[in-house]
Amino acid sequence: MSTATIRILLADDHRLIRESWKNILENNPRFRVVADCDNNESAIRQAQELLPDIMLIDINMLPEKGFRIATQVVRDLFSVKVIGISVNNQPKYAIRMVELGAKGFFTKTSSLEEIIHGITEVNQGSTYICEEVRKYLPPA
Repeated sequence: MSTATIRILLADDHRLIRESWKNILENNPRFRVVADCDNNESAIRQAQELLPDIMLIDINMLPEKGFRIATQVVRDLFSVKVIGISVNNQPKYAIRMVELGAKGFFTKTSSLEEIIHGITEVNQGSTYICEEVRKYLPPA
């Protein structure tokens, strides 16, 4: 298992949420938040410039949904692994993100332990859907 620092880009249109995620993630020495963006254009530009390992995207960002960012990043930046984030635990959002090429999905109420585990799993090449959503997914 690699112990290299996982470089993360946050994309959420709520400043308090971004700051909270940044503080929480950077309390773990394995994670470094390289940018936090409040809109789609900034998120895509920063992802192109910084090529983070992981990109956490709020799927409800305004003016456009985070699905657009995910689509473009997955298409153009192969090394960046996208994880969707939502307040909503309906499986259709996680399913859509994965169909777009995202490698993970968390709710904003996922536990810190699960977020750390999920980011690590995704960084290592797995797909990770949080338990809160996974329990509603149809059997594979």
